[in-house]
Amino acid sequence: MLNALIDRCCRWINLLIALALAVMVVMVFGNVVLRYAFNSGIAISEEVSRWLFVWITFLGAIVAVRERGHLGTDFLLAQLPPLGQRVCLALSYALMLWCTWLLFSGALAQARINWDVEAPVTGVSMAIFYASGVVFAVAAGLLLALDFWRIVSGQMPDSELLRIAESEELATVGSSLPHPSATPRQ
Repeated sequence: MLNALIDRCCRWINLLIALALAVMVVMVFGNVVLRYAFNSGIAISEEVSRWLFVWITFLGAIVAVRERGHLGTDFLLAQLPPLGQRVCLALSYALMLWCTWLLFSGALAQARINWDVEAPVTGVSMAIFYASGVVFAVAAGLLLALDFWRIVSGQMPDSELLRIAESEELATVGSSLPHPSATPRQ
């Protein structure tokens, strides 16, 4: 039930990202055409595009936290038994939650400080810019806390503790090379 709700929210976030990216592309491309063809431009397009880029980045990071898609290495984890994997993952999730708290408190402080500061071109409150960090920290914190609870309570099966996935390039290179036993020895 909860996973279905989270997946639905992530689909909405992906839709929002696609919409923001489309707006950003139209604004930047339109501004380039206006600048080179008509020697004019839309003043707010650069500022709004910059803000959309920041929001796209943070919203995409929320989806990546859900999919466990951020970069990481599990060289050490692969060498440990399931209990060791569980302990190391619990520690790493605790550290991620702490970093998320730091991001939340810093972004919230910046949003409060900049509440009355107007953006140079649009005149909109600069707090909107910093709110992206607050939104990310709250959503990622909830997702990380849920996974942390699943790890420490034993609800996460041992098969999910270790998620080794080679990069596509390595998998392609590895499959195209002959097996060491297939090469003749001299």
